[in-house]
Amino acid sequence: GRVLSGSPALGSWVNYGLGSENENLPGFVVMLDKTGGPISGAKNWSSGFMPASYQGVVMRSAGAPILDLQLPPGMSKSAQRKLLDRLLEKNRSHQLRRIDNSNLAARIASESQATKKLYGLDNPKTQDFARKCILARRLVERGVRFIQVYSGGAHNDDNWDAHGDLEKNHNHHAGSTDHPIAGLLKDLKQRNLLDETLVVWGGEFGRQPTAEYAKGTGRDHNAYGFTMWMAGGGIKGGVSIGTTDELGSAAVEKPLHVRHLHATILKQMGLGPNQLSYFYGGLDQRLIGVEDVEPIHDII
Repeated sequence: GRVLSGSPALGSWVNYGLGSENENLPGFVVMLDKTGGPISGAKNWSSGFMPASYQGVVMRSAGAPILDLQLPPGMSKSAQRKLLDRLLEKNRSHQLRRIDNSNLAARIASESQATKKLYGLDNPKTQDFARKCILARRLVERGVRFIQVYSGGAHNDDNWDAHGDLEKNHNHHAGSTDHPIAGLLKDLKQRNLLDETLVVWGGEFGRQPTAEYAKGTGRDHNAYGFTMWMAGGGIKGGVSIGTTDELGSAAVEKPLHVRHLHATILKQMGLGPNQLSYFYGGLDQRLIGVEDVEPIHDII
């Protein structure tokens, strides 16, 4: 949501503004790369000063979908039920539905062979990200509001932070994600879901055209010129807004701020970006910040 820690993530704002469509799955799901989570970990999907019910829930595309929902070793269902009833005062059917639904949503094996091939599940290079994209579509079908899928984690070449060799790094990560993302867009479209599902691709910054090394083929961080794209959800196809300078070091034509991206996402979700607020610390806090912001009308 913001550069400073302690603020709600975008997924938390969307869930706060819209509410959940179901009571058996989280409203905000996060899927991590197999190399680990991003730097700073759970801060990236924190609900900040909002209640914890709005924070992201980490879901896995293989094995137990959500950790700690299964019975601990040595505990029977009846013993667990008594414990949960005592602690949470919830009824039995509600809790068991929650566990069963998370497993149902994650049953990727039930997908057709054509669908698995569409996402690249049959290719070892794309298999991991393909599983996450298929699970993301299954969660969309089941009314989960916000799904965040990470590509890359940990440090160095485990993520897109290409300080060493940009061509090797980006070919590796793009090669693992390009096919599954194309499959996701095509699958959403053929299921009549793309027009009501907004897909956003991007990172926290771009790459400089230079690097401060004696030798090497990597690139340093660049917050002054980088690209993100959106598809579906009422966004025009085939439209590009803005350009960088001749070196690619900074946006010079129609430069936009992350605030404009946030405002556009909120608008396409049916929310008023300048009206959506949460009272905290004596202020009506807003995702887009203190000043009103217009969405990017050219792409809507």
